Order: sequence, then structure tokens, then C-alpha cells
Amino acid sequence: MRPVLKHSYTLVAPFYDAFLSAATRGARKRSLAALDAGPPRDVLLLGVGTGLDLPHLPVRHRYVGLDLTAAMLRRARPRAAGLRFTPLRGDVQRLPFRDASFDVAVLHLILAVVPSPTFCLAEAVRVLKPGGTLLVFDKFLRRGETGWKRILNPLTRHVATRLDVVFEDVLEAVGGLDVSANEVALASGWFRLIRLEKPKPAATRDERAPAA
Repeated sequence: MRPVLKHSYTLVAPFYDAFLSAATRGARKRSLAALDAGPPRDVLLLGVGTGLDLPHLPVRHRYVGLDLTAAMLRRARPRAAGLRFTPLRGDVQRLPFRDASFDVAVLHLILAVVPSPTFCLAEAVRVLKPGGTLLVFDKFLRRGETGWKRILNPLTRHVATRLDVVFEDVLEAVGGLDVSANEVALASGWFRLIRLEKPKPAATRDERAPAA
């Protein structure tokens, strides 16, 4: 990730919560409600930031929270009280995990931050187990949308966030995912809640055959 972006997020860490906590709390809870059911799972939080997702997580799962900056992770740790949570510094575009390591990947407000959302999503897919789930919450343009967001993007993308990411283009470039939900979250649909599934491999002929 670009050094200037890393530096800017180190500087804004103390103020990050004041800007985003109240505004995004409801959307985060809606997205993470998908974790309420089912057995214990391994969950990867990409771009965990100051840990605004952590208070909404069920305690039974195992969590790894990855972020680029130590300043963000320091603020996240207290919010992980009661969770099996491992904070880790790293680049979401080059994940330090083996293929098929996690059951769920959470991508909240990260795809529109990184220089290459395609690389970020592809890496998330790589480390996700077949049959796993990706939970996305972010701001995305619609295909063909124009206006002030694209005009300001050359400035904002270097210091804070991108305003030009079209999710459908990113999804098409990565491929291999099924969309199970795509809902309006905030700002008249600029922010969306998206749920993706990584299909399991099709059964082979031998696997489908009944036992003798």
C-alpha cells in the first residue's frame, strides 16, 4: 500500500472513531448479523482499523484482525475484550495466510481505501475456504455514474479513500463468487451491504455415486 496512505491513517487514528462510529454502527451490525448462527468459525477482519466491528461480534468465533498501521491496532485491542482475537499488521493486498485459511472474511470500509480493490478482493477469496462467506460494507459507484465523486477522487484517493470504485467491475475482474445479498446501507445507496459466497467445488462423478 502507498506510504502516504499508511502515514495518513496513522495520523487520523485518534480521530477516526469520531467520524465513523455513530454513522456506521447500524450498518456494521446488519452486516455482522450473518455471524450469529452456525458453529465456531475462523473469521478474518480485513482493515480492522480501530476495531469498530469488534463490539458486534459473537464471542464463539476465532478472529484475526489485520491492519496496515500499528496506531489503528493499538486502538482496536481494548475493543476485543472477551473475544478470541489476534491483531496483526499486514497489507490486505498481500495477505500473509495460506489458501483456504478462513471461513469468513469481513471487508468493511476497505475496498474503497486500498490502491487496488481488485487485488484486495482476490486475496480475500484466496484465503477463504470453499463454501465460505465474504461480508462487504463500503461505498461504491454505480456503473456509468458521474459527478462530484469522480471529480474529487484524484485528491482523496491519495490521502484517505477512493470515490471511484465500482463494485461490479471489481467483482467481474476477480470472478468465482456468488452474490447472495446486495442492499442499500447509507447515503441513498452510495454505501452498500454485500454478501458474497465462494462456491464449493462441484462433486466429481465418483463422489456423487452411491455406495455399493
